[in-house]
Amino acid sequence: MELDAKLDLSVVAVDSGETVHLLLELEAPGLEGERRRDPANLQVVLDRSGSMGGGSLVAALQAIDSLVGKLAPDDRFGLVCFDDSVMVPVAAGAVGDGQAIRTAIRHIHPGGVTNLGDGLIRGIQEAGRVKGDGNTNLVLLSDGHANRGTTEHGALEQIARTAQTQGISTSTIGIGYGYDEDLLEAVSRGGGGNSHFAQNGDEAGAHLAGEVDGLLEQSVQAASLIVNPSGDVSGVRLYNDLPVSETEGGFMVEIGSLHSKEKRRLLFAIDVPDIASLGLAQVCEMELRWVETETMESKVVKFPVNVNVVPGDQAAGRIADPEVETELRFQQSQRDKRAANEAIARGDHDEARRLWQGSRHRLTSLDQRRMSKQERLDVNEELASLDEIEHRSQLDMNAARKLSQADFHRKNRKRGRERRDD
Repeated sequence: MELDAKLDLSVVAVDSGETVHLLLELEAPGLEGERRRDPANLQVVLDRSGSMGGGSLVAALQAIDSLVGKLAPDDRFGLVCFDDSVMVPVAAGAVGDGQAIRTAIRHIHPGGVTNLGDGLIRGIQEAGRVKGDGNTNLVLLSDGHANRGTTEHGALEQIARTAQTQGISTSTIGIGYGYDEDLLEAVSRGGGGNSHFAQNGDEAGAHLAGEVDGLLEQSVQAASLIVNPSGDVSGVRLYNDLPVSETEGGFMVEIGSLHSKEKRRLLFAIDVPDIASLGLAQVCEMELRWVETETMESKVVKFPVNVNVVPGDQAAGRIADPEVETELRFQQSQRDKRAANEAIARGDHDEARRLWQGSRHRLTSLDQRRMSKQERLDVNEELASLDEIEHRSQLDMNAARKLSQADFHRKNRKRGRERRDD
């Protein structure tokens, strides 16, 4: 895995504590040509409650029929459906020629209310039953709220988090404008997967197809990053909304799986203390761990993060790295989206609009002449997204919130960039 780390301010003044920002970029190895891969494991948990009867269920089942054709005979697939009860139309197992799966899904029809919690738990059970030593991707599709069985967001997030520790990642696809975006976001956060918003069944099918493509192209599994602050560093904070657990002297970030050539960006704030000695000073140490799927070899890379301590007059002339500065503004915009979503939830629509407009102001104040081509594209795309969210809010605040939530996930938790040409 390729790794690049850079600070916005690599030089700090002696005896003058301040906060610096670290941008960490990861790129997974590529998978070249024909390759023999271990069997993939895919578990789908599908809402078949009555509200899915408007075409969403049919589109989702058509997508499942299509994805079966992408899987190899020895790949493992399972399907759990739920309404007020749970059924298992396709027990997790080898795909074979796919005919048994296609026959089973033709007999699935809309039912009653939404027992999402039991559906999730049953899907995790099925995934765990056949996963063996590999990892499993579980995808949950729903257009509603959990109103039977386990309904509490924190409990369902913990169920997904526990499954992730057992090698089962969980992604969610919310369909239409009636689903509980906070619940599906919590489940995907706990499960270390993706969170998608689909306006209709066809979009849901496209997201499901994308999940399968990513699964079949995985080149890295179980990536994690351990962060150990040095000495008197008072704090290191992660901007990305990823699962974090405490370790002795620091914390560990769960990055999860990456597909071939996928790129991820992590942004940290590091509170540098007053340092009395001139020269290089280590402010933290990081340890990246992952498993390469082609060889199933475990890899570990350790690296220090240093600042150069100089006299105050030398530090006065420094210029922040434009790439890190742009990423900081970009991630501040994602935080504003999350805060705006919280404002909408409590009925403060004016505050949500104020936050969106504040993000736009900060991004437009950046000097695009100092940016790479890809950074300019990212910033302009973010500005367009903010315009779309605010425009949608004039028509339907609920729809704007769902769009904002999905955009936050894509640009904060699964943040990546294409390879730059300049």
